[in-house]
Amino acid sequence: MRRMVICGAVGRMGRSLIQVVQADPEAVLSGALEYAGHPLAGQDVGDIVGLGHIGVALQTSLEGIEDRGDVLVDFSLPAPTMEHLDWACKHQKAMVIGTTGFSPAQLDMIHSAAMEIPIVMSGNFSIGVNIALDLVERASHAFGSDCDVEIMEAHHRHKVDAPSGTALMLGEAVMQARKGTLTDVAQYGRQGHTGVRPQGQIGMHSLRGGDVVGDHQVWFMAEGERLEIRHVAASRMNFAQGAIRAGIWVVGRSPQLYNMRQVLGLI
Repeated sequence: MRRMVICGAVGRMGRSLIQVVQADPEAVLSGALEYAGHPLAGQDVGDIVGLGHIGVALQTSLEGIEDRGDVLVDFSLPAPTMEHLDWACKHQKAMVIGTTGFSPAQLDMIHSAAMEIPIVMSGNFSIGVNIALDLVERASHAFGSDCDVEIMEAHHRHKVDAPSGTALMLGEAVMQARKGTLTDVAQYGRQGHTGVRPQGQIGMHSLRGGDVVGDHQVWFMAEGERLEIRHVAASRMNFAQGAIRAGIWVVGRSPQLYNMRQVLGLI
């Protein structure tokens, strides 16, 4: 039985994570964390998310939780995630990180922390998305670098970073096959007289609006044919299920930075 601490517990993802933990026989909710001063602090988190009383109070600090948790599952924001990472290293706890929008310096800190504790980090914990990543890498290898690639993603109006972490993962999957770096070839939107499309460029396009959970498309456009690989998320439960699966898997692993494709046995 894996003891889970959910960070960002009553946010959109946190609520789904708690529901999945409560339904999973291999996991138990041992802590629920939110930001300091949260108006619901101290209340039973089960009552907050609509599950009824479960005996776990919403906390605003990790103090005192070190003896009750095996793994932190964090879908919050970059700054608090880095604080939680420091705590996890200090107390030798595993982490699952679903937060996106990290700076290069913060990513370096996560890589350093992974030399001390096991971490699963992914821009998307959906099983379907990770299968799509595998397909994109295979397609990129087969088409070669002459094929034009465009990536488009859509999310709800509340998402604060663009492109999405998943879109970047898809672009990196393309470049894994091409043995290059996404930042060297990415074009984030187009406007005005752009000229002829450069060979090897990857277009990245972000749409924001409504309550779109997640829609990602990769277009491989070759002479005479086009391949489209698309994943559409209908709810956040698939992300939550994947993240809890990762949390169960990562406990007891050696210190390393893992990804969801490793959790699923795809690589």
